[in-house]
Amino acid sequence: MCGQLTVQEADRLGRNLLEGLIVLNDLFSRGIAVKILEGIAAGEHTERNLILDMALALAEDRRRDIVRKTRNGLDAARARGRVGGRPRVVDADKRRIILARHADGESIRTIARATQLSVGTVHNVLADHRAAND
Repeated sequence: MCGQLTVQEADRLGRNLLEGLIVLNDLFSRGIAVKILEGIAAGEHTERNLILDMALALAEDRRRDIVRKTRNGLDAARARGRVGGRPRVVDADKRRIILARHADGESIRTIARATQLSVGTVHNVLADHRAAND
């Protein structure tokens, strides 16, 4: 054994319990003992055992369940006409204003300042317009 790592809980080794248990397994393969103070895998470990395998299986099952429920929720929202993400900053009126001002020869910076949008947003509106008309 190379040494011992002490952690509060296995999930502190990663972003969640599943990742923590995967890192734990990697530590064992490197010959590092791990002491877990609390949680499902509490105790001193030098190799995988039944408790860790059960915890890994439960964590993987929970992750799959969360992914499935999230996907189902997004599908249900989409069926109701709701789409996730940030609301659009540029509505049809602002788009018309941007295109008209650009056609009048105004710079992107001037248009951005006047419409209180970022230069990047104005640029994207113009680029999308050009792509749609090509």
